[in-house]
Amino acid sequence: MTLFPDMCNSVLGESIVGRARENGKVEINAIDIRDYTEDKHRRVDDKPYGGGMGMIMQAQPIWDCFNSLCEKIGKKPHLIYMTPQGKTLTQERVKELSKLENIAILCGHYEGVDERVIEALEPEEISIGDYVLTGGELPALILADSISRLLPGVLSDDECFTDESHYASLLEYPQYTHPSEWQGREVPEVLLSGHHQRVEQWRREQSLKRTYERRADMLENADLTEKDKMYISSLTADTK
Repeated sequence: MTLFPDMCNSVLGESIVGRARENGKVEINAIDIRDYTEDKHRRVDDKPYGGGMGMIMQAQPIWDCFNSLCEKIGKKPHLIYMTPQGKTLTQERVKELSKLENIAILCGHYEGVDERVIEALEPEEISIGDYVLTGGELPALILADSISRLLPGVLSDDECFTDESHYASLLEYPQYTHPSEWQGREVPEVLLSGHHQRVEQWRREQSLKRTYERRADMLENADLTEKDKMYISSLTADTK
């Protein structure tokens, strides 16, 4: 639900998500909120009561847009409002959302949305970080992309995302491709060995090391074996 459907369709029509839409793995519709305004000039915003800078999106077009969507799909979808005041998006929440049948995402713009429609619709409020953008479209695109790629058949293999950063509360290990030497930098020898078990052990250790060095807070939620814990302890000892 946006004021800029062409912007959304342009991004979501490319790459993996674009192919998934073409192949029927996910259905995404960018709905123009302006189509639901009662203003003959298609205005959807007005000055804030109490004064202040900028304009506020009006409640009525958003309300009518959402209710029209509910009628079209025959049920009420899970509604999300992209706002810097929401809870920060995590991979764990993305995984949970990917299991829902229908999701509607409201993109705010200007200086925000009339609080009354937020109170009436009671959306889940999600933020992509502690900063402010000109509108909710970019955060909504990030959310749509992160959810879509977890849906069955969108990626060629589940390993495409189960080994990725944040999926299991760990950062991903370093990746390399051809050539084996570039500007004097060589690919780690273990990756050229063809020894599957050694490669897996190296990747696991590198993943643990990166997480420990860059995002140690994530380790609290990671599923760690005793061997993992011993390796992390060795990293701790090395820093002393």
